[in-house]
Amino acid sequence: MKYLVPIVACSFISHLSAAEAPKIFAGLLQPNVAVKGQIGAVMPPLEIEKFVRKVEISARKEPKWFREFSAQSKPGEPLPFDERLGLTKSEYDEYIAMWAKREFKPTEEVTLLLRPGSGDTWTLNATGKASNLSIIHYHPKDDVFRSPNGEMKRIENIKTDASSVLGEWSGMEWKLEDDTGLGKIKENLAIGFFADAKHGLVVYRAQEISTEGKRLLDQSLIIRFPLAKGAKPELAKINEKPAEKTVDKPAEKPVDKPAPVKVKPKIVPQP
Repeated sequence: MKYLVPIVACSFISHLSAAEAPKIFAGLLQPNVAVKGQIGAVMPPLEIEKFVRKVEISARKEPKWFREFSAQSKPGEPLPFDERLGLTKSEYDEYIAMWAKREFKPTEEVTLLLRPGSGDTWTLNATGKASNLSIIHYHPKDDVFRSPNGEMKRIENIKTDASSVLGEWSGMEWKLEDDTGLGKIKENLAIGFFADAKHGLVVYRAQEISTEGKRLLDQSLIIRFPLAKGAKPELAKINEKPAEKTVDKPAEKPVDKPAPVKVKPKIVPQP
């Protein structure tokens, strides 16, 4: 009996290795292949703070205008120039030049491992501060990620340009918004790759705010990992399904139509 254990274990491992990863991971991560990644943040030069403080002062003077102006701008990108930001045109141009010099600053080394689970699910196991990803499971059939908070559903794909916070990258995103009665929960997970196709990206965000407006949870993760040489990542289509097979139907026999019946019009006497 003791010799049976390693045989079963080897069989199980070979089964895992043979599992085909869902399309959303194609070109990004291979099943059961550990990848070294980095948790980090994108940081512009410190000198940019003097411009940020000026904008913050102006925003406090006209909070309503600033909220509306920010809402009309692309998220994750610098606000367009407006004198009400509190910057002169030359200061704004200097701010944009500094923004272009931002860099990804690693704060922690982590390991990522894509593994199949029971019931046709997949998990992205991670170490360190990224370990929370290990309790989130992907269900290919429904194209959803399920976490302890609920179900994250697929939304529009991401495609940014070079001026966005993370630079130029493309990705797929899933989102959860729920009101529990005790507070509101927001959870987002995105997987993608940079334009140079040298690095992949995992972005995770979870927030919980109580009914009193107190922030109970605010977790944000940006994980960068190298792609295999020659990898060609692509964005999986939303809710992509295999094409249905068409079956040729037998030609229907023509049906003889009955001859039309002539009806004499009624003559209604005029009053």
